[in-house]
Amino acid sequence: MNRFYYYLFLFFLLLFKNTSFWFLYRVSDLFYFFLFYVLKYRRKVVTTNLRESFPDKPDGEIRQIARGYYKHLCDISVEGVKAFSLRRKDIQKRYKLLNPEILDPTYQRKQSVMAVLGHYNNWEWGSLAAGIFFRHKPVGFYKPLHNQFIDNYIQKTRAKEGMVLESVSHTSQTFRRLKKSPSIYIMVADQSPMNLKLAYWVPFLNRETAVLHGTEKHAILNNYPVYFADVQKVKRGFYTVTLELLVANPKEAVPGEITQLFMQRLEQQIRAKPEYWLWSHRRWKHSRT
Repeated sequence: MNRFYYYLFLFFLLLFKNTSFWFLYRVSDLFYFFLFYVLKYRRKVVTTNLRESFPDKPDGEIRQIARGYYKHLCDISVEGVKAFSLRRKDIQKRYKLLNPEILDPTYQRKQSVMAVLGHYNNWEWGSLAAGIFFRHKPVGFYKPLHNQFIDNYIQKTRAKEGMVLESVSHTSQTFRRLKKSPSIYIMVADQSPMNLKLAYWVPFLNRETAVLHGTEKHAILNNYPVYFADVQKVKRGFYTVTLELLVANPKEAVPGEITQLFMQRLEQQIRAKPEYWLWSHRRWKHSRT
């Protein structure tokens, strides 16, 4: 059965392999119509999340943000499929790092760094672009799929431009194994944590929110500088990334400080253009009490 789903997966990818971006976004428009108006996919979750995050916004503005979010969700969904067949020149044209020189001093010292971001704009193309625009070895962490064939295919696709994908269950081992290799560890860190006992609780979007502790933990253990990756959508299918230093010497930070700095910067990013964050995720399903 795993092989069947794998071949079905390849067939689906093949349909988009030579598709023009113009046609790709027409598919996205159609997808949006069915997702928003027909299926009403997680409409209640999205609306509730938006209203509780922005209690001062009128209902009309909440609906406008919600529609913008669903349009964006459909765009990044088809872009995620297209990622498997993107050519190098397309990646370089559509996903640009604006300030690569910010990491030059650490690379010259052969010092590894950490880049942290949220599920904002297109993070999937970033895993392809990282191997192109970083001098450091790019390392990302993910949860392996149950289908080993598809999982291997994804790893090969990301590795073709130099990205190294490691299982989240091997995070500590990966940091130890690559200790002598100047690497950039890319952490998407705004998910709801599985283990609330290890979570940090910080104010975020009008609520006390449980946050993953892994970025802060490994930054302090290794004293790797932490950068925020600000991903912005220039226009449909075009993105830029700007790196901003959050913490230069993590060992000097007090407990929870790195996590709070990240979440504060992420909130600032979301408030500026809220339609580009992942609102359909049940982010606040856990409470502290």
